[in-house]
Amino acid sequence: MNTSNPSNRTLPVPWSSTRLRRTMRALACNAALCATPATQALDIVDITIADIQAGLASGSFSAVELLNAHMARINTYEPYYNAFTYFSPTAMDEAMALDLEYATTGPRSPLHGVPVVIKEAMDVKGLPSTAGYGAFSSLAGGIDLIPETDAPVVARLRDAGAIIIGKTNIPEFSRSGSHANTSWDGPTFNAYDRSLLPGGSSAGTATAVAGSFAVIGTAEETGGSIQNPAGAQSLVGLKTTFGLVPNAGVAPLAGANRDVVGPHARTVTDAALMLDAMAGYTLADEKTYASVGNMPKDGYTSLLSETALEGKRFGLWGPGWNAGDELAPETLAMYQDAQAMLIGQGAELVDDPFSGSNFASLFSALPSANGADPYYFEKWLERMGPSMIVNQVAAANGTSSIAALETLGISPFAPGESFASTPGNFPDEFADPDSPANIEAYFAARVEMLAEFNRVLDEYDLDGLFFPQALTPLEDLETGRIRGTTVSEINHLGVPVLTVSGGYYEDGSPFGVLFVGDMWSDAELLGYGFDWEQATMLRATPALVPLPASLPLLGAAGLWLVRRRRPLRDAAPQPQLRAVAA
Repeated sequence: MNTSNPSNRTLPVPWSSTRLRRTMRALACNAALCATPATQALDIVDITIADIQAGLASGSFSAVELLNAHMARINTYEPYYNAFTYFSPTAMDEAMALDLEYATTGPRSPLHGVPVVIKEAMDVKGLPSTAGYGAFSSLAGGIDLIPETDAPVVARLRDAGAIIIGKTNIPEFSRSGSHANTSWDGPTFNAYDRSLLPGGSSAGTATAVAGSFAVIGTAEETGGSIQNPAGAQSLVGLKTTFGLVPNAGVAPLAGANRDVVGPHARTVTDAALMLDAMAGYTLADEKTYASVGNMPKDGYTSLLSETALEGKRFGLWGPGWNAGDELAPETLAMYQDAQAMLIGQGAELVDDPFSGSNFASLFSALPSANGADPYYFEKWLERMGPSMIVNQVAAANGTSSIAALETLGISPFAPGESFASTPGNFPDEFADPDSPANIEAYFAARVEMLAEFNRVLDEYDLDGLFFPQALTPLEDLETGRIRGTTVSEINHLGVPVLTVSGGYYEDGSPFGVLFVGDMWSDAELLGYGFDWEQATMLRATPALVPLPASLPLLGAAGLWLVRRRRPLRDAAPQPQLRAVAA
């Protein structure tokens, strides 16, 4: 098993004028930041939340200096990776306020002063919510949807003292589990190898966290969007139990039955600390009522142990789970090595426990529950507040917000657009988006499928499942796709899945493994992942490459300073530095 530090390949396709202009726009950051000596000396590559709290406590650095260091790294590498869509214009002010608060009352939580990035699909107060869709971005010729409030998960991270650096790139309406190539902002590149898929739809978050542009980041999954980027970029990603973390204020794909929010982090401990801040009931999302009584009393770090795997039993991937898939030879060899590591930690393994069960047939017979439920799309728009332009038009015309989009000449539900099938699948609900779709047949079948899943776990006395994350090594960014071993299955079940690094293929590309549990076993999975992580220490730091010096940067950089596509304030407290207007 290759655990060496992977090297980056060359750019997979020639530079186009569009890509060059996008790069020039990002260089606006460079002219806005002048790093202090303290910032230059601060090594933030792979820094952990514990490292940050120790540094703040000792006075080794401040939240401002930590933010400066991250922005300096972003300024160096972001033009070549395109992880971000927007930067927060208030990040510097927040960092200074948090330093003052720390000096007077101490830290709010373990996340005090920790730089975090937010997936573009999630509302951040004052920043456009584009969902990766060009018609929702004035920078791409559309209109800006500016929410008045944060999504609950964003608000909770702010309340915990995290500093939101900015929003990260996604494909249009998160409709790819492999990449962000369909985004209005162009593709995002894998931190380990720019020629390979970064994973989707949380592509920008994964690249930002893997590349140490931030310490942690929010991800969201309907069909692989947390686990695929985590597996592709050697991260810890937790696809949480459905209903554990609120997804109000998040552009929906399947808000009624599959959409979940979870963390991306470089360590299991950091993922657990982030989940502590995000999880639990809120009035803003009625689904989270199910979490009451199902969260660990002492938090999601309470089961982290270097002996968590000892004596545990895990089922292995096989045709009983999905008879139509096969592992590539190199993936199979890596998976066998991973099994040996798990046994070395005292775990017991059961080969293909779903063989002979009805699970695969129940899954294949699951009724359709189209993701673009008009009710949840309408509520997402309405939640942005009355000042958002679409809601202003809706109020003036006495229509739904979805209808107001059409009035403005914008509709993702039109023929040829992302959700063209929605009006036909939900005609009554589309006409009246305040009416939720009736998917009772789907939920009845889902209950039966979940019962069979739990029956097999009980029959073999399993604590969970242990799978490779993907069927094959990572494929090419331009033409490939990520084929997960379990994506739709676990999303329809609603169960949690933890992705952790399993090492690297011979070509240096990441190999990920999954721990799958039953409902509300998120804390247990984090414990298994922690034991695995500490015993194997397989994750290697990616070797980022800066923008090639041969490109003609001068002039274009200055132009983008004027035309500013991304809001950014100076990330340094020195009075001689100028703020760039948002």
